[in-house]
Parts: sequence; C-alpha cells; structure tokens
Amino acid sequence: MKTEQIESAYALAKERYAEFGVDTEAALQALKTVPISLHCWQGDDVLGFESFGGELTGGIAVTGNYPGKARTPDELRADATKALSLIPGTHRFNLHAFYLESGGKKVDRDEICPQHFEGWIQWAQSLGIGLDFNPTCFSHDKSADGFTLSHHDAGIRQFWIEHCKQSREIGAEMGRRLGTPAVTNIWIPDGMKDTPIDYKAPRLRLKAALDEIFEKPLDPAHNLDAIEGKLFGLGSESYVVGSHEFYLGYAVKNDKLICLDAGHYHPTETIVDKISAVMCSVDEILLHVSRGVRWDSDHVVTLSDDLRAIAQELVRGDFLGRTHIGLDFFDASINRVAAWVIGVRSMIKALLLAFLEPIETLRERELAGDYTYRLAMLEELKTLPFGAVWDYYCLQSGVPVASAWLDEVRGYEKAVLSQRA
Repeated sequence: MKTEQIESAYALAKERYAEFGVDTEAALQALKTVPISLHCWQGDDVLGFESFGGELTGGIAVTGNYPGKARTPDELRADATKALSLIPGTHRFNLHAFYLESGGKKVDRDEICPQHFEGWIQWAQSLGIGLDFNPTCFSHDKSADGFTLSHHDAGIRQFWIEHCKQSREIGAEMGRRLGTPAVTNIWIPDGMKDTPIDYKAPRLRLKAALDEIFEKPLDPAHNLDAIEGKLFGLGSESYVVGSHEFYLGYAVKNDKLICLDAGHYHPTETIVDKISAVMCSVDEILLHVSRGVRWDSDHVVTLSDDLRAIAQELVRGDFLGRTHIGLDFFDASINRVAAWVIGVRSMIKALLLAFLEPIETLRERELAGDYTYRLAMLEELKTLPFGAVWDYYCLQSGVPVASAWLDEVRGYEKAVLSQRA
C-alpha cells in the first residue's frame, strides 16, 4: 500500500471519528505510551538454556514442531529483535530464570545472579527497552512432586525461597541498569490432582515462604514484586495452593502487585470485571494476556471480543498507568516469530480501538440512564474505519503496514530459521 493511500484513508477516518467526538491524534499519542512485554518462552517452547535442562513440567504443555525454534540465547535474541522491529511502539521483554547464560557451567536455581543475565541486559540496552523477570519454579528435580514454595520438606522449600530471592535481585539489577523497573512475577505450580485432606497447611507454608522472600525491601524504581494465582492446571485439577483468593489477600496486605492472567479463572469468568474490583485495593496490577480455548491453553492472542473488553476496561477506567501488560502464550505449530507479532499487534489494536471511543459522552449518557444511546453508539463504533487509523499508526511508527509484516517474517524464515537443524 502506498504512503499517499494510507495518509488519504487516515484523513477521511479522522474526519469520520471527529463526527463522534473522537480525536484520533490524541488516541495515537496515548497509544505510544503503552508498552507490552513480550515473553521469551514463545520463542523456544519454554525450554530455557540451563546446562542441565530436563523435561517440561508444572502443568505446562507446548504442542507443535514448527521448524526454526531458537536453540541459544543469541538465536532467541535475534528472533525477538526481528519481532520487535515489526511491532509499532517501544516495548519490553519478559525473561524466565532458566534463560540464564552460564557459559556451559551448571548453575542451580538457588545460585543464579545478575551476571548470568548480562547478555540480556546489554541486548535490552542496545534496543532501548526494559526487561521483566520470573523465577522458574518448574521443570526441576526439586519440583517433580508438584510442590515448591509450599513443600512440606523444609530443605526443598528453602531451595525455592532462595531461588525467588535471587530472582528479585536480578530483577532489581535489570531495572537499575535499564532505568525502568522490572516486574518480577512469582508463579508456582503447587497443587494436587485429587482432593486433599489438608487445604490449610500448604497455604500457611506458602505465606511464610513469601514473607521470607519479600523480607528485604527493594527500590520500587528498580523492581516491582508480583504474585500470580491460578484456578487449576494439569496435575493440580482439584487444588491449587496459590489460588486467586490467597494471592489477592496477600497482595492487599503486603502491598504487592496481583497478576491477573486471562486464562487462570473459570471458563465462564472474565478478568475484565476483576480489573476495577482489585484496583480498589491494590496500587498496581500485572496483566497476563493469553487466549484460552476451552481451558488455560495459552493460544496466540488475537483481536477477539475478550481482548477488546480487556482493553476497553483499561482505557475506560484510566487504569493503564497502574497496569503492566505482558503476553503469555506458546504455540509451536506456527512460525514462532509470527506468533509474537500477531499477539502483540492484536493487543495494540485492541488498545487503539478503546482509545477511539467517545468515553466521556458514553459515560454521561449512561449516568443519565440513556442505555438506548449507549447500546446504539457502541454498535455504530464497530463499523467506523479503524483499519485506516491502524495503518497510519504503523506507517508513522516505521513498521510494515497491514499484512506486509508477514513477508518480512517469511524472508527471515528462509534466511535464518530454515538454517537451524
């Protein structure tokens, strides 16, 4: 598509939106300020780079065998760099602890430190982006029975406590070096396949473990602590120690970020309503955006009604300044770089659609009880020329417009990914 065509279409769309009281220029400026954190685990199927790697555990399952998976940190960084070059805006990258670089030496989880992520920090500096971090409490001999921070064995429990302490230090160093705080998010797979006798004791152990992990205060300018609950998982269908209710209470009492993951609730629930609910009691949240198909399956994020509803709530409630958005999915059945691009561009599209609403007018009419106007207007907005505004944003951001990004990925696949055995 030619530049003149894109600009002409945008000019018409700008006039059309103005008829509804929407300033497209203001919407685009607001959109530029919202970073999305890309997740490292989409690029290599959640395998990491430990020198003693094992089988993927913790209720996590990646399906597909599309060729070209990243096998080294350098390959993963190259793939992520390519993906970021095709996405408008300035974003972030989210690392798990077992993506360390140890020079081929065995470094166990309780021994990791900032030097093992120096390559990642320098890479982020070169791109001018921030990093986020996660302890990796799965795929390890000491998590084989499904318990980590709530384990009944004090020695195993202490191992994971030390791992999480070290992870916070790594996150803080990333934040200090990059000038933007890292969100260090703790998720554990602890739970039981069948109904337990004792619901209470593991949660008391988890609470005590978290208290010890967070005992050392860290500068929030460098590190922000988040905790992530779940409804169920493979192997923990009947009981999850770190449930949403457990972590919400802990977050409120201890001033931590609560992580809301789009796939971690009952299939009939949506996190949209939870955003404003928890924001009444916590200062900030971490939002993990995924797409569940029948369960927490972490499909590639698409511009679905659910995604649009999430973005609308963030914008309508003025929550973006208190929300850290990250994506969480893994699909090995398609090109992994393309999966990143599709997911992040979909998230940005959803936010743009939300910014292009006449929110104040809709709110005023709702307050006046004019629900007819509210419903009619929301339907009319669906047919406005959003695509022309999106294409213009991509053009102004210097990234491929429309589906042209796919040609770039195909070229990268031919030149780079296809060469990987």
